[in-house]
Amino acid sequence: NVISITDGQIFLETDLFYSGVRPAVNVGISVSRVGGAAQVALMKSIAGTLRLSLAQYRELAAFAQFGSDLDKATQDQLSRGARMVEILKQGQYQPLPVEKQIVILYAGTQGFVDGYPIDVLDRYEKELYAFLEGRRPEVLSTIREKCTDKKAVKELNELMAGALKEFAKEFAVDAGKAAGAVAAA
Repeated sequence: NVISITDGQIFLETDLFYSGVRPAVNVGISVSRVGGAAQVALMKSIAGTLRLSLAQYRELAAFAQFGSDLDKATQDQLSRGARMVEILKQGQYQPLPVEKQIVILYAGTQGFVDGYPIDVLDRYEKELYAFLEGRRPEVLSTIREKCTDKKAVKELNELMAGALKEFAKEFAVDAGKAAGAVAAA
């Protein structure tokens, strides 16, 4: 069952490109009739509201420029949105296997990166993948094998949460200081 991925329209923005967001897709106005039908079950459960969240983040960020008195919920949403934009950045000619996409999106959407400064997230992501490949390879292989099974979503979420909590204990924001990120599960 092949789904055409050429369906829909992707809108790119030069402002996003020059601010370092690559690919520079404006998710708010890009459209697809295929949408989540082309995603594996686990990705769909994790990223189901990501497009809406990113669009809301961009609106809030534009609004926040005009006022400094923002409530905690708005500040938290802006903070998480900025982190999601950062972890969604992709280097040119650097495709990412679906199991790694799922893990980093899970980490972002579930608050595992909320406590880290944005400027360490690139290193966080690289070290996370190295940690998983070297010390917890069963996490990536299990996600790869079961990501299409809707019945395995809860099991896979628990597997990722455990691995991310373990990694958080070891990831150091700066030399010699352990990260203070709170791992929401």
